[in-house]
Amino acid sequence: MILQGICLYNLFTYNRLHRVKGLETAGRITSYFNSKYNALEDFFRMKAENKRVHQLNDSLMNLMKENFVQIDTNAILVHDTASVDTTGKARRYLWRTAQVLYTTVNSDKNYLQINRGTSSGVENDMGVFSSNGGLVGKIVNAGKDFSEVMTLLHVMNKLSVQLKKTGNSGIISWDGRTPTELTLNGIPKTDSVRIGDTILTGNYSLSFPPGKMVGTVARILKDEATNFLILKIRPAANFGSLQQVFVVENLNYAALQQLSAETGRKVEAKSGNK
Repeated sequence: MILQGICLYNLFTYNRLHRVKGLETAGRITSYFNSKYNALEDFFRMKAENKRVHQLNDSLMNLMKENFVQIDTNAILVHDTASVDTTGKARRYLWRTAQVLYTTVNSDKNYLQINRGTSSGVENDMGVFSSNGGLVGKIVNAGKDFSEVMTLLHVMNKLSVQLKKTGNSGIISWDGRTPTELTLNGIPKTDSVRIGDTILTGNYSLSFPPGKMVGTVARILKDEATNFLILKIRPAANFGSLQQVFVVENLNYAALQQLSAETGRKVEAKSGNK
């Protein structure tokens, strides 16, 4: 081994051609390892940068005006327990960041798991959005430290949405086929919908703030048996690459749900007395 090393040394030292070839080979090897090192360094640097940007987005999401309602202070006769700031506005929605631990897209009933649970204030029926603001789904099983999210790519997940341009509402669902296409039913054929139009969350859910991005119209089909269109929607969230998400809490959820239940009981009681 030592003799081989001496021979190679003499060959590259006293033979010009071999010396040039040897230097070229050494340069390529050095460049290869440098590129791998830089790529690894960039990976960790970008991971930290993405986390910083996501935290910044989280703070900005909580400052959006649609998260608040205006409080008429002149009409308050008793102590108001709502969280009111100096501008006289009460917060409606609170956004929290979460990391995706596990997700599926190949089943007809897809879920993802996040690293937030009840210990972090996360509860069942809270909405979940991607880091780019696209609707992902909602919490269906909140544990102490982790939670399970039913995504839009679940054949049992149906929710009300609306066209941004016309305001018409419909029900969006998934047929269990391609993860890049949802189905929107209930939009009348008289609607002026076009490919590329925006689909937003509607006003009929306590889990999601209204007016949030769901997707865009990719295809328009006519249902010959009805007066409604069948719209194929490209979701705004990329379910195959989710890493960071937002969990949104409706701070009035319990009160609104209780009010709805009490209204139902009162209406049924009156109907039974007739």
